[in-house]
Amino acid sequence: MVDLISQYQHIKPQIDKGFEEVLNTAAFINGPQVKTFTQNLEKYLEVKHVIPCANGTEALQIALMALDLQPGDEVITADFTFAATVEVINLLKLNSVLVDVDYDTFTINPEAVRKAITSKTKAIIPVHLFGQCAPMEEILEIAQEHDLYVIEDTAQAIGAEYKFKNGEVKKSGTIGTIGTTSFFPSKNLGCYGDGGAIFTNDDKLAHKMSGIVNHGMYKRYYHDEVGVNSRLDSLQAVVLDVKLPLLDSYNTKRRKAADFYDKAFAGHPNLIVPARAGYSTHVFHQYTLKIKDAERNALQHYLSEREIPAMIYYPVPLRKQKAYDTGNYNDSDFPVTDRLINQVISLPMHTELDEDQLRYITDNVLSFFKK
Repeated sequence: MVDLISQYQHIKPQIDKGFEEVLNTAAFINGPQVKTFTQNLEKYLEVKHVIPCANGTEALQIALMALDLQPGDEVITADFTFAATVEVINLLKLNSVLVDVDYDTFTINPEAVRKAITSKTKAIIPVHLFGQCAPMEEILEIAQEHDLYVIEDTAQAIGAEYKFKNGEVKKSGTIGTIGTTSFFPSKNLGCYGDGGAIFTNDDKLAHKMSGIVNHGMYKRYYHDEVGVNSRLDSLQAVVLDVKLPLLDSYNTKRRKAADFYDKAFAGHPNLIVPARAGYSTHVFHQYTLKIKDAERNALQHYLSEREIPAMIYYPVPLRKQKAYDTGNYNDSDFPVTDRLINQVISLPMHTELDEDQLRYITDNVLSFFKK
């Protein structure tokens, strides 16, 4: 699904040099490389504050901790996404409220959000799934009407741009109250281990989160907040700072691969290619097809036999996962999610895909439907 070895070969001199500098100084935690990367990411995103942390899941957790929510407060998020989003809500003894998504974009449905709001609702977590933004303008309007926080999960869409109706453009993760991301190795901007970051333009929230990530300390051994130990290490910062100037070109390569897939599958009666929302650019963290009137799992097996990895993101909705099944949901409220889990399949998508590889993949997908 990804080819990090080939990608590394293109940036090997810069990575190796940066690693050597860290190893020679032994400044493994909070070294100057972390500060440099943080400043460069702030410039790239055009956001006032970036707070680096240990991973994307803790980025979400720290964002929620900073809002001083109370046990029993409700946080609305999508049923069709990775579990980290709902995981942190439950870890903090908050109540997750799951809602359906849009069939075309896979992202949270604003009308479903609106219907789910109660007197206990305090925040919305829209997930920018598979590489493009959720409909943030509508979500922000709903949040403003009901005085809610908006935490963007942009782990799969860093570098995507949201276009407002008035022509204003913002990077994903900089639109809501707080944005979060993951630097897991397979992400569009990935390190060589775990890493994450939190973004905000709110000075007070930034100050609070900068303390939370470091045991609640602003001054060593003085703990002003209940915190966690969640820091981005210097070696990972080296990797990220080398890759950051290449992020836009990486995303362009992903779009070109997606264009190839789109052209190959255009008009096929069994294949629905990913929609590209007019309000957001798409950075294709995943290239996710919907399989119509055919056996999706059989296609996955067929491709696997030909050494083509194809993944199902996601086979089970969050509301039906053992850890999060409250028994309080009606399946009739989730027609899109329940349709998607039986249709979606993601093909290889990364910066190193060449035309021969893309042709091999598309030819085999198409041949499945001819057999």
